[in-house]
Amino acid sequence: MPTPTTDFAIIGGGIVGLATALDLQSRHPNAKIILLEKEPQPAQHQTGHNSGVIHAGVYYAPGSLKAKFCALGVTATNAFCAEHAIPTQTCGKLIVATNADELARMATLESRARTNGIPIERLTAEDAQKLEPNISATGALLSPSTGIVDYAVMARKMADILTSRGGEILFNTRVTGGMETPQGITLHTTNGTLSAGKAVFCAGLHADRVARAFGADIQFRIIPFRGDYFAIKNQPDDLVQHLIYPIPDPERPFLGVHLTRKMNGGFTVGPSAVLAGAREGYGKFSLNAADLASALTYPGFWKLLARNAGSAADELASSLSKQRYLKKVQKYCARITLNDLAPYKSGVRAQAVAPDGKIIDDFLFIDTRHSLHVCNAPSPAATSAIPIAAHIADRLLAAQ
Repeated sequence: MPTPTTDFAIIGGGIVGLATALDLQSRHPNAKIILLEKEPQPAQHQTGHNSGVIHAGVYYAPGSLKAKFCALGVTATNAFCAEHAIPTQTCGKLIVATNADELARMATLESRARTNGIPIERLTAEDAQKLEPNISATGALLSPSTGIVDYAVMARKMADILTSRGGEILFNTRVTGGMETPQGITLHTTNGTLSAGKAVFCAGLHADRVARAFGADIQFRIIPFRGDYFAIKNQPDDLVQHLIYPIPDPERPFLGVHLTRKMNGGFTVGPSAVLAGAREGYGKFSLNAADLASALTYPGFWKLLARNAGSAADELASSLSKQRYLKKVQKYCARITLNDLAPYKSGVRAQAVAPDGKIIDDFLFIDTRHSLHVCNAPSPAATSAIPIAAHIADRLLAAQ
C-alpha cells in the first residue's frame, strides 16, 4: 500500500465541502488537505443556485439535525461573513397566511418555531399590512433573524482561506472510482490516482452514486428536482422590506414559491419543484439519459409520485405556464404582473428518497472505516455548513 499522498481528501467544492476542509485544517494545521472539485471553480451547483437565504430554523422538526445545525448555523454564518467582510442583510422573513386554513397551520408553525427556540412574532392582518403594505395576509409570522447572503461568495472566500493556509484545491478533477483499504482511501481521478488517510465525500447531486461506488451501504437514491425562479422587474426597490414566504402546505414536500430580496438588489420569486431531466440540468429541457433513467427506474420515485400526485401535477403545470406560476405569487402580492416576471437562473435540489417513496427529510451521513459520506444535505445546508463541518470532523476523527 503506498504512503498516503494526503492526510485528508475532501471530494466536492460546494460550501459544505469547503467548510469541512477548513474545520479539519483548523484542528490539524500541519496536516495535508486536498480538496477535489470537478468544476473549474467552487460553488457551481447547489451552493451557487439557491435563494441565498440565511434560514432561522422556523420549519424544522424539533430534535432534528436540521433544527440543531440551523440554529448554530445562523450565528456561525453571520460571524464568518462579518469576519471576512462579506455583505449580509438581516432583513427578516414574513410567513403569510392568506386564508383560514393557512391561519390554522400558522399556529402549528409558530409552536414549532418556539419549541426550536427561534425568535418568532405573530402578527394580525393589520400588523402585517403596516409592515408590508404591498402584501396581502390574513395573519403572519415574523422571523426577525432570517437574512440573506451570496453563498457562492462565502464559498470562494473559504477556498481562498484554505489555500492561503497550505491546503490544496484540485479543480477540473473528477473522482471516477476508487476503493477503501485497511490503510485508507485510494481515489482514481481524471488527473491520476490519489491516496488519502481519510476522505469526506460531499458529492451533492451525485452523493448516492459516489457512496455506492466506495462500498457504503445505502438504501436511497438521489432524485433531482429543478426549481425555477423568476427575477422581478418593473417594481420599486421598496416593494417589500422582508422576505415573503407562504405558509407551507403539509401535503407538499417543499416550502412553496416565495419572494426574496437579493444581495445585489432586486427580488426573485421561486422556486417551483419538478423532476429535472438531468442531475445538473438547469434548463427546462436539459436531459441526461442516465440521470433520467436512474430516477424513472427507481420504485421509490413512483411511490413518491403516488404520495404527492396532486402537488406534482400542480408543480409541473406551474413550471410550464407563467400565468399559473404567477397566481402563486399574486396570492400574497397582487401588484406583481406577468410582465414583471423575467428570466432567472434555476437550481437543482438533490433530494434523497427512500425505497418506500418517503423523502429523507433530515441530513444523512454514512460512515465507513476511513471515510464519511454526506448523503443528504438539503436546505438549510448552506446556512448550516459550518456546524455541519464540525459534525463531520468530529465523526471522521473519532473513527479508527
